Amino acid sequence: MSSIFLFLTVVQAIVAAALVGVVLMQRSEGGGLGIGGNPGGALGARGAADFLTRSTKWLAVAFVGLSIALAAVAVDATGSSSVSSTLDRDVAPVDPLSTGSEGGAPAVPATAPAQPAENNDPLAE
Repeated sequence: MSSIFLFLTVVQAIVAAALVGVVLMQRSEGGGLGIGGNPGGALGARGAADFLTRSTKWLAVAFVGLSIALAAVAVDATGSSSVSSTLDRDVAPVDPLSTGSEGGAPAVPATAPAQPAENNDPLAE
């Protein structure tokens, strides 16, 4: 399954790069994605714009289709039929009042850590 996923990922990257290139080559004159007629024919500037519009549409369709296929392959590859727990159930519960002498929770230190003699914080005054 990983070879199919790798192949589809490479094709997805190629389609994405082509889609970015085609979108950047288009003129920003409005009326994108097939709105309007074809008065200039296939060899004029309008024909090139129509070709870019159609290729944008089909590259976008391919990009979305590959995204769905990659998601389906990823779910199929990583899906499992059982739920696994990472909790270790063999450990005995810890008594919260334990001092730590029997291997439970660590003991609380008897003395608090020493505070610095002087306060160097200029905003504390």
